Amino acid sequence: MRKISFIFTFLLVIVFLLSACGNAAITNSTEESSTTENEQEETSSETITYQSENGPVEVPENPSRIVALSNAPNMLALDGKVVGVDEWTSTNPLFEEKVEGIEVVSDENLEKIIELEPDLIVVGSWMKNIDKMKEIAPTVVSTWGELDYLEQQVEVGKLINKEQEAKDWVEDFRKRAEKAGEEIREKIGEDATVSVFENDAKQIYVFGDNWARGTELLYQTMNLKMPERVKENALEPGYYTLSIEVIPEFAGDYIVLSNNPDGDSSFMETDTWKNIPAVKNNRVIELNTKAVTYSDPITVEYLLDTFKTAFLEEIN
Repeated sequence: MRKISFIFTFLLVIVFLLSACGNAAITNSTEESSTTENEQEETSSETITYQSENGPVEVPENPSRIVALSNAPNMLALDGKVVGVDEWTSTNPLFEEKVEGIEVVSDENLEKIIELEPDLIVVGSWMKNIDKMKEIAPTVVSTWGELDYLEQQVEVGKLINKEQEAKDWVEDFRKRAEKAGEEIREKIGEDATVSVFENDAKQIYVFGDNWARGTELLYQTMNLKMPERVKENALEPGYYTLSIEVIPEFAGDYIVLSNNPDGDSSFMETDTWKNIPAVKNNRVIELNTKAVTYSDPITVEYLLDTFKTAFLEEIN
């Protein structure tokens, strides 16, 4: 009887162990299946048809590895998942935190772009190797000035599935910038003019209303006036090259000077410059060229604060 009881007990133990192993195997299998499904969800991406200026392009609905040789600042402002940017963006002091850990790439270094394994590439229409980049990943071509600076932000939002966020910022920013423009015009006069100059190593330039350096904000949204000579020569092409001798002819009642730290600023020591009324009356707003060569949200927010402080608090 004891022998039968022992055998029965032994069989129960065997059944229990087999059942436990089976349950563990099922659990492990379920976990592995769940993990695999999660990995597939993370790595797979639905596509959308984006209507670019060159026609429709199939792009990821939620791009996760963007190489932005153009419009990088606009994407950074929307916290786009950028893995590669152009050199100008990488050296801009306003983007220092945003570009940390992001690789610097160019249209001539295709090997580096391939190494970054992008799922989306954005390039300027003037760049090289565009057809070759299209073989690496879906590539969207963008032309500077095709859209105004606010429309451009909405367009970038469409491309990286953040259109509503971009629209919300545009609506809010436009209201704040227009209000600031009204306050500034009330103080300096509706007919007061503003010129935007820049120096580089050899030349001096004056800008129209769509060449960054705050021009879009000042002229398009704040509705400040540019001098007639600037309008005649720089409005259509975007910029106009000057000699030192003729700067006074293009100077407005107020001057915004994009001062290039790598350029030649010796003109500022000449009598020609010092005798310009805006200079004599301390009506010059000086900017760092490296920080103002874009018109993305980060840059224009910085410029809006700068212009409000300068026009309303610092200069007469």
